[in-house]
Amino acid sequence: MKKIRILIVSVLLLSLTPSAHAAGSVVSCSAIKTGQGQVKSKTLLSCLDSKSKVTLEGIRGPVVINVFGSWCAPCQQEIPIFVSLYATKKVPIVGIDVEETNIQAGRNFVIKKGITWPILYDATGVTKSSFGPGVPVTWFLDARGYVVYRHVGLVTSQKQLNSEVSKYLGIKL
Repeated sequence: MKKIRILIVSVLLLSLTPSAHAAGSVVSCSAIKTGQGQVKSKTLLSCLDSKSKVTLEGIRGPVVINVFGSWCAPCQQEIPIFVSLYATKKVPIVGIDVEETNIQAGRNFVIKKGITWPILYDATGVTKSSFGPGVPVTWFLDARGYVVYRHVGLVTSQKQLNSEVSKYLGIKL
């Protein structure tokens, strides 16, 4: 009986311990850095975890924003490069999942690919006016939220992405 109580208490304590990201889940968008003050337009996007919303124009950096779709073959190819960049813990990444058939398709992709950074979900295509049509596209924002560089198309190597992060965001990897 004593062993059972200890086991139950241990399980309860473990369930109350916060974790940054549970395996097989989608990351919260609460870590996305946003600015205060006046935002000209308000493109409100839901987080892929459906628990919060973020105003696109309020995002502040330095940050890399990767716009992708799970259905996009080049997007699938470049995700491991972004996973490696994020693992350095030196530069934040925000993903924007676009043109999905449904939110679950995006969630499944994120879990399958091991994406552990916040992902916003564009259910209606509203970001086309900001990012343009087509994916993948990667944006680099400075601390004020200004776009300092836009990479259209596939990121082909870790060296390329690291170089762009260093050049445009001033973060040495």
